[in-house]
Amino acid sequence: MKIIHFADLHLGVEAYGRIDPSSGLPSRLLDFLKALDELVEFALNNQVDLVLFCGDAYKSREPNQTQQREFAKRINRLTTQKIPIPVFLLAGNHDRHNASHRATAIDIFDTLAIPNVHISTKPDIYPIETRNGTIQIASLPWVSRGALLGNEERKNLNFEQINQEVQQILIDKIAEHTKKLDPKLPAILAAHTWVSGAQIGSEKMMTIGQDPVLFPSNVENPVFDYVALGHLHKHQILSSSQPPVVYAGSLERVDFSEEHDDKGFYLIEIEPDGQSDKRRVSFDFHPIVGRPFLTININIEPGDTNPTATALRVINEQGDKVKGAIIRLQITLPAELEGQLRDNDIRNALKEAQYLTIAKESKQETRLRLGKLTAEEITPLEALKFYLESKKISPTHASRLLEYGEKLMEEQRRK
Repeated sequence: MKIIHFADLHLGVEAYGRIDPSSGLPSRLLDFLKALDELVEFALNNQVDLVLFCGDAYKSREPNQTQQREFAKRINRLTTQKIPIPVFLLAGNHDRHNASHRATAIDIFDTLAIPNVHISTKPDIYPIETRNGTIQIASLPWVSRGALLGNEERKNLNFEQINQEVQQILIDKIAEHTKKLDPKLPAILAAHTWVSGAQIGSEKMMTIGQDPVLFPSNVENPVFDYVALGHLHKHQILSSSQPPVVYAGSLERVDFSEEHDDKGFYLIEIEPDGQSDKRRVSFDFHPIVGRPFLTININIEPGDTNPTATALRVINEQGDKVKGAIIRLQITLPAELEGQLRDNDIRNALKEAQYLTIAKESKQETRLRLGKLTAEEITPLEALKFYLESKKISPTHASRLLEYGEKLMEEQRRK
């Protein structure tokens, strides 16, 4: 039995994009759809038995009609073959509203009773028939805090207590699932959650508040043949023992925090052991050629007689990397040389990039000490940097905040 495990598609992310002139669609939407198309083609060409999606089909809880149409097209290709490939869709935090009575972004498939599409918005066990037999999916979709707050007994809980409640609900649901599974059939736990010990990525910037966290021991139950996780954007293996515990990661890069991350999906293969009642499980990561992100740092030294030539030399060293890439150009230079930098020449050198953002940081010669700086004497980015240092923010977190601050400043400059 072959199963594709992927997650966190986030259709609707449009940062660093523009309108594609040939289709009229946002260029970033096309990037994400291209990645999904590659997965669909792989499934069709390799006789995959099941496509398992572990949450966050869209960026927004209320995707527009175009995003829904394009997602449905790809699902339809899988499920309407002569030998259909069933699809399992798990609800993630971006798919559902906090209000429990509101529909999720993927409910439409269930409402229309689309054949071979299985939707999970509540924890349950789903036996799914495939071309190679039945597999059990024990589901653990995202639990809405709003649903808890609607409960009269829990309405006065604080934020930490709500997270503890959600954590206990998840643990209890997993325990319930393990008792209901048929040990003779393969079983996968599909969950959209945060498991401690995992490395996070841009999803932390896309989430408001702190998520409830499970421990590896909560999900590593040997009754499962594989634990398929969604929610964190960095693909990673938390455990390779029985069962393997794996985050598929996001299918396409969301922003520069994922610049160096490989993107793709996992192919799981489950087969009888032959010597016991247990099953052999193997899993491999299949990378997808997504849109490359590239940061180019240029440092202009005082006394440089031709700062533009220096910048162009650094750009040319990147070679073919700039073609079709989303590029962040960061230039640091003395304030007195900023007027000598020819922006048009620099932009022309990067004309083959898909998208370009330029940030300049001017170095001011100053004897001012931290705490006595004024807005007139430093750039906004420097001011933010000094502020974070004064607050003793960790270097990792400060770097992420600077990145997003820079993005906001660039958006303001373009207005």
